[in-house]
Amino acid sequence: MADRPSDEQGLADTKVLGAPSEPSRGEPGASKRAILGYIDPMSASIEVERVQTGVRMEKRILKVLKALAEYHDISLGDLLEGIVLHAFEGKPPFTPETRSRIRELKKIYGLNLAASASHRLEESDRNRRTKRT
Repeated sequence: MADRPSDEQGLADTKVLGAPSEPSRGEPGASKRAILGYIDPMSASIEVERVQTGVRMEKRILKVLKALAEYHDISLGDLLEGIVLHAFEGKPPFTPETRSRIRELKKIYGLNLAASASHRLEESDRNRRTKRT
């Protein structure tokens, strides 16, 4: 299918071109690619089909993600898509400047979890939804 992006079109070959300067909040032209630390000068829009999802997530993680998306003037969905696509390719999703901002936001929202906590988080009994049969 010609309409679908493929590795042959160079979309999987995005390279880090150094640490780009962090766009300031609300700066015109701030792009997701600059925020996530990758710049593809030949990039073009890629049409996709998005769906609404009801993912449950740890409350403080969500607060940090929403604040980071707001800081960079992008949607939470755009931020999550960028993080996931970078993770799928084993690439770091953030610039050093953005990681610094994340550390600040984690302090603000009391997020003391690290990667070592992943897959070990359990919902408290009072917040757990009842299973549907």
